[in-house]
Amino acid sequence: MNDAREFAVERWSRAERRATTGAIIVLILLAAAPMIGGVQVLDKLTTLFVYILLATMWNLLSGYAGLVSVGQQAYFGLGAYFALRLVSLGTPPYPALFAGAVGAAVVATLVSMFLLRLRDGEFAVASWVVAEVVRVLVMFDLLVQGETGTSLIALNGYDPTRRTALTYWFALASSAAMLLAVLALLRSRTGAAVQAIRDDEDAARSLGVDVLRTKQAIYILAALGCALAGVIWLASAVTFLPRTNFGVQWTVFMLFMVLVGGLRTMEGPILGALIFFVLQEAFGDFGVWYLFGTGIIAVVFALALPGGLWGAIHGRFGLHLLPLGERLIERPHEAAPIAKRRLESA
Repeated sequence: MNDAREFAVERWSRAERRATTGAIIVLILLAAAPMIGGVQVLDKLTTLFVYILLATMWNLLSGYAGLVSVGQQAYFGLGAYFALRLVSLGTPPYPALFAGAVGAAVVATLVSMFLLRLRDGEFAVASWVVAEVVRVLVMFDLLVQGETGTSLIALNGYDPTRRTALTYWFALASSAAMLLAVLALLRSRTGAAVQAIRDDEDAARSLGVDVLRTKQAIYILAALGCALAGVIWLASAVTFLPRTNFGVQWTVFMLFMVLVGGLRTMEGPILGALIFFVLQEAFGDFGVWYLFGTGIIAVVFALALPGGLWGAIHGRFGLHLLPLGERLIERPHEAAPIAKRRLESA
């Protein structure tokens, strides 16, 4: 029997094209925000960008690569510390912020050489130990003054309105660049390889995947993103306190945002960051009880809604907003020549 079905490779759905166009428009509007928004609005948006960065990076590392880390706060704090050190040596503040994040990524490269040889629970525990060791070492620096901490005093040389705008633009550019980098990586062969490693590391290795190098690419990118979030937080808060900047609460926040928004999706962590931001604004003053509540909510979502809110939306409507891969779709028989040409050009 002759099978008249024809197929074509679809790289961008109509919804994804519309969402991408909308994202570009939103990015342009956000870039213009300092011209029309007040200092308080810019501060709030900067905080939101920090949350989006953290959620996206943890999802990349733990969701897509299967490397469940409870120590990404190491790079959040380390980027800020390196920035402080560079400023103390005479580097202008904003170049120092970027260089500090890059310095944290360099450290992540070295740490990954032994940390990524561990698996599952061993990796999770070791990542937390690394974060604590880094925190203690930083506290020995006289510049930091132990638990007392220090401040990025050089930022006081800027006019407050200009400083807020510069920090905002730095946060916006960093978030957009890292989201684009994650999207490009997941659409590449490396993205396919890392998901194969997550599903079955031994099988991926037997197919020729360089497991260590692939994991390193993900780990270093995630460390860079967390370090950028850390330097943005430093520029916004000005103060640097080791117990705060290296605090495990950052991992709790990442976990919450990803579990609530949706693990292993690009849209989920962004949605989770928005939800967390709203909850932080409404209930953040409750201190320890607030942290306890976020933990309970994260556990409830993990048990009752494993795919998070975006997973539920996708399951109900089949909606994709960001293009993470290619799909083989069936075309009507009369459209066979068009489908064939598209497949040949792919």
